[in-house]
Amino acid sequence: MENIFAPLKVLFRIEDLKKRLIFTAIIIAVFRFVAHIPTPGINLAALRELFGSSAFLSLLDVFSGGTLTNFSVMALGLNPYINASIIIQMLTMVLPKLEELQKEGDYGRQKINQYTRLLTLPLSFLQAIALIMLLARQGLTTTADPLKLAAIVFTLSAGTSFLIWLGEQLNDYGLGNGISMIIFVGIVSRLPVTGAQLFSTIDSSQYITYAIFALFSLAAIYAIVRTGEAVRQVPIQSARRGANSFTATVSNHLPLRLNQAGVIPIIFAVSFMLIPSLLSRVLSGVNQPALATFASNLSIALAPETFLYNAIYFLLVVAFCYFYTAVIFNPEKIAKDLRTSGSFIPGVRPGQDTVEYLNFVLNRITLVGASFLGLVAIFPSIVSGLTGVTSIAIGGTGLLIVVSVVLEILKAINSQSYMHNYDKFLD
Repeated sequence: MENIFAPLKVLFRIEDLKKRLIFTAIIIAVFRFVAHIPTPGINLAALRELFGSSAFLSLLDVFSGGTLTNFSVMALGLNPYINASIIIQMLTMVLPKLEELQKEGDYGRQKINQYTRLLTLPLSFLQAIALIMLLARQGLTTTADPLKLAAIVFTLSAGTSFLIWLGEQLNDYGLGNGISMIIFVGIVSRLPVTGAQLFSTIDSSQYITYAIFALFSLAAIYAIVRTGEAVRQVPIQSARRGANSFTATVSNHLPLRLNQAGVIPIIFAVSFMLIPSLLSRVLSGVNQPALATFASNLSIALAPETFLYNAIYFLLVVAFCYFYTAVIFNPEKIAKDLRTSGSFIPGVRPGQDTVEYLNFVLNRITLVGASFLGLVAIFPSIVSGLTGVTSIAIGGTGLLIVVSVVLEILKAINSQSYMHNYDKFLD
């Protein structure tokens, strides 16, 4: 913890890091400029009023960096790309060819990324069409011409493709983690606006309440950092031939992260929790009184501030955390690799016993990590209930993304500084 910001000291000393930092700043400036270019054919005043009246839509606007209320050409954001990534990762479990590609190193990753980008295109069109249909039903479109509506769909899809391209440029020439960086910038860019709105409503009698809220936020940041860095070290021993033909035992460890899935389970859960809200908005405009009543009851029962909404949200995050961990972590493969390399876990037989032991350890630590993710997801509701602060500038998910990306950037800078120091020794 005390050395976590140490990489910043060498940021401006290494020429390559300075170039990457400048390039990252340029890409971010381009992203924020394009994010303010509005898509034609949308009633922006009515759209902003709609977002201002819904806490859930306001949260989505924070994630998009304000592109939804402006309805810019990037209004879809990276959602189609994220959904495509999730679908491809799930397909690797059922398609042997994709599973083989995943094991082929850099070439396999490049091919999977290519498939992900190709799948993003149809998903962008589908999501753009669904979004335009929803806005048209709400009376937020200023045109009914099919050609103009089709132009809006193509514009939104092109905006998502441009965002993906910016993220890839950050991966190649910037500080890395391009997609995460884009999401991070989108969230952080909304903080000044939401913070100004929050402080403009502060009453002198609420200073203590907001001080308590600030302490909760600092505690949440500390917990996210500690949990993100936490690992369970499984001891490993290997037999190595030493000097004079003696066999020496080398001790090492297998690090298992407490949170193997990152923020993906929360993104899954948000997508599912968005369905009732969208369904209630669609059904509220129909002429059938029964469906309209059902939509009204559904929106009330699953409002973001209700206990039922937060309970379902928490359970979905936990369930998806277990699911995604099972997708990305393969105990059978690790046990096979350990056996092939002549390594073993002390007190555990190689083979199936090693698989069962790894599953046992993984299930225990995943329960802790998944529960923490669930608490982070419903953090805004908990804090609102305890402090009475309802206009939270950034939710728990946004806070988790911001802290995680900052940690990843610091690690990338640190690795670059280590490489620079090694190069000096080689010279």
